[in-house]
Amino acid sequence: MKLKATCFALLVLFSTSAFGQTENWKSLFNGKDLTGWKPVAGKATFEVKDGIIEGTAVFGTGNTFLVTEEEYTDFILEVDLMISHISSNSGIMARGQYDPNARKGQGLVFGYQIEADPSPRAWSGGIYDEARRGWFFPLDLNPAAKSAFKLGEWNRYRIEAIGNTLKTWVNGQEVAYFMDDMDAKGFIGLQVHSIGKKEDEGRKTYFKNVRIQTENLTPLPFKSPVFVVSTLKNELSPEEKAQGWKLLFDGKTNQGWVGAYKNTFPEKGWTITDGILKIEKSDGSESTNFGDIVTTEEFTAFDLAFDFNITEGANSGVKYFVTLSEGNKGSAIGLEYQILDDALHPDAKMGRDGNRTLSSLYDLIKAEKQSRFVRKPGDWNQGRVVVYPDNKVEHYLNGVKVLEYQRGSQAYRDLVAISKYAVWKQFGEAKQGRILLQDHGDEVRYRNIKIKSLTN
Repeated sequence: MKLKATCFALLVLFSTSAFGQTENWKSLFNGKDLTGWKPVAGKATFEVKDGIIEGTAVFGTGNTFLVTEEEYTDFILEVDLMISHISSNSGIMARGQYDPNARKGQGLVFGYQIEADPSPRAWSGGIYDEARRGWFFPLDLNPAAKSAFKLGEWNRYRIEAIGNTLKTWVNGQEVAYFMDDMDAKGFIGLQVHSIGKKEDEGRKTYFKNVRIQTENLTPLPFKSPVFVVSTLKNELSPEEKAQGWKLLFDGKTNQGWVGAYKNTFPEKGWTITDGILKIEKSDGSESTNFGDIVTTEEFTAFDLAFDFNITEGANSGVKYFVTLSEGNKGSAIGLEYQILDDALHPDAKMGRDGNRTLSSLYDLIKAEKQSRFVRKPGDWNQGRVVVYPDNKVEHYLNGVKVLEYQRGSQAYRDLVAISKYAVWKQFGEAKQGRILLQDHGDEVRYRNIKIKSLTN
């Protein structure tokens, strides 16, 4: 018996050290009633049965949230969540916000939401800025996590909100890593999503084991590399530094950049203010005013991320595998991630089948995107280009993959042959090249330009 008692004590000690200080957990749900909680914003119902919170969908109302009466700053939260039907999208608010006067007095919940998505899209654990800025961490950024959530089963969510960092897990699988400084404090919220069909009324979403730590927080490290989304200006997270990311723009100087076909940085037109690199507006023509800028370093296989903010009607581009060997007039030659106001710039209707629109491979492949994932001029969008060692290339816009292709493949060469690039031998197939930011005569801002080498 003494041996069994000793083993049990060791097991408890191991469990405590392996999964966090269990004595720091505080239950947010007493298992009996909704003391400490209140429903807001919609008319879906919440009740307690057998130690479980049952949320029931109601047709004809907006998203409904059961929110804590207390607000929290830094915390580690765990929640068990189960969705009964594929129509019942849900989520957990972390540092949630509420405006009781919005929507003509119906109220509006907004802020960080950790998704529960039973649909084939499978973005559970991703981070969505509810009723505000939209998606920041869709699971196109972490496809390995798409299989973590189970429809009709209990799913354990872990959410860490510490300082300006928000990290999520679903059933032990690392999902999202997001850095943002918009909300430092707010409530915890449990969502019953609105439904579009009367036949889905009465569908259930279940919650239990809602507990929180607010003191002596010990964050868990991610075991596998995860792409980090950040809105902070020109700042790398410890996770990114460990993965080998580096800034191409330090936020203060033009170090690492020169004018295309030049040995120095342009004397005018390109400015750096408050951590933002801006090309000023001129006459709308291509690379004939202040000129493009390129990195002094060349890259082969890489993961490139950048934030961009366009003015209305603006045109620009981020080019890669720029060799500066063509000696051409106008913009230097390279594969281009198109940056464009699709609604107002005429280039969006030129080319073939939309292959000159925002985030497209310019004049070659159209970006397949939905308008709800595009932020309007004046707001920051996040672009990304991934070039793998096998020459597979992917374009992303705001975390969603919009196209992919294989450099040097026959399909790629067939597209080049019917494009404006047909005159350039082996266009876009250089083994290495520079990154270019284009001057197209319109005002465009850049920040958070960072890169990671994928070369073994």
